[in-house]
Amino acid sequence: MTGTVFLQQLMNGVSLGSLYALLAIGYTLVYGILGLINFAHSDVFMLGTYFAFFMMVIFMLPWWLSIIIGVALCALVGVSIERVAYRPLRNAPRISALITAVGVSFFIENLGLVTVGARPKGFPRPPLMKNIYMLAGARIQGVTFWVPLISVAILILLFYIVYKTKMGMAMRAVAKDLETTRLMGVNVDKVIMYTFALGSALAGAGGIMWAFKYPQINPLMGVFPGWKAFTAAVVGGIGNVVGAMMGGFIIGISEIMIVAFFPHLSGYRDAFVFTILIIFLLVKPGGIMGEAQREKV
Repeated sequence: MTGTVFLQQLMNGVSLGSLYALLAIGYTLVYGILGLINFAHSDVFMLGTYFAFFMMVIFMLPWWLSIIIGVALCALVGVSIERVAYRPLRNAPRISALITAVGVSFFIENLGLVTVGARPKGFPRPPLMKNIYMLAGARIQGVTFWVPLISVAILILLFYIVYKTKMGMAMRAVAKDLETTRLMGVNVDKVIMYTFALGSALAGAGGIMWAFKYPQINPLMGVFPGWKAFTAAVVGGIGNVVGAMMGGFIIGISEIMIVAFFPHLSGYRDAFVFTILIIFLLVKPGGIMGEAQREKV
């Protein structure tokens, strides 16, 4: 493999990893606060692409405005899911919340199949994503160049919110000890609602950029990216935002590089990703940045 090809593949891996990171952080935010794996998260990822698609195709809005509206609508969907599906089960046995999460996921997927149909739709790419850039002799597609930059900008904004704002401080306090935080006068329900909104907005942004990179959308498009992002969250340390980001880049770069170095094994790229998950569960089950925690009750 030449240096130019290696650079091209590395950029592809970073681009894919940045999308996994956005989705993985959404998983880890909710888990860190409630100890719940929100299986509907990958379907919010899918909804973001359809929201932006309809804004661009039906309402003829500019692509950047369509992204903003799509992300905002995903945040609203996340809040609605928390309020309707999860909040009534806050004090129920853990298995009830888990079953509900799976049910919400199936509901959104089948609602999508009924309303928009199973036939894939072509997602329009803005001119910015179609340009070709030269980097050290390598030809880099605009989408491969811009997606990680936009993703990193979103991640920087997220870290600012989580570590530099009062709401972020409240989120970290609830993740540490929900009941003690409640006793200190914090509106825990508001913090949880905000967390779902933030995580769902990340999923929506990730979904839209995924559609820019792979411009074909369907109601089941979030299934495999969702599982891989969940794998990234586990690899990085479920419940740890920095770990989820690291896990996303590790999974994305590994997936691309395995295919680049062993093209005859390209049909097994998904198997390699889940093999990484199995290895981490056997060797370091807490993940790279994970730490031993008591179970949330």
